[in-house]
Amino acid sequence: MKLTLVRGDITEQAVDAVVNAANSSLLGGGGVDGAIHRRGGPEILAECRKLRASRYGRGLPTGQAVATTAGRLPARWVIHTVGPVHSASEDRSELLASCYRESLRVAGTLEAASVAFPAISTGIFGWPMDDAARIAVETVRGSETSVEEVRFVLFDEAAYAAFGARL
Repeated sequence: MKLTLVRGDITEQAVDAVVNAANSSLLGGGGVDGAIHRRGGPEILAECRKLRASRYGRGLPTGQAVATTAGRLPARWVIHTVGPVHSASEDRSELLASCYRESLRVAGTLEAASVAFPAISTGIFGWPMDDAARIAVETVRGSETSVEEVRFVLFDEAAYAAFGARL
């Protein structure tokens, strides 16, 4: 698997699947989630509502992943995953790692060759960037997957530097 690092906007990535750092409601939010829903258009939200009605009425569990259309994004699919909120009193790193593993598993079922990941849980969920980068890169490198290319797409210089140090 080829791992690449991009500084930029994940909504502009021409890949098979873009990973969304979603909230459990699947109904959009801020940060990466809001950007994906805004740029992708109402088709994404419509599929998320169907998923909520049929399978995830209480919300998508933390560490799990599910796919929808990508709407107007240059990707084919959006893989939604709910990252954990960082806690100083509880080790939740396995849940963060699960986001990456489960997203790759879903990508494999879609036969996606390329996947773009954001820095999951590093925004409002408060995960320290250096630790998030370590978990993300180690988990992706250690995953058995048919995905051929994983892009870590980071919006700012600090995130780009943290992931660059791990790659």
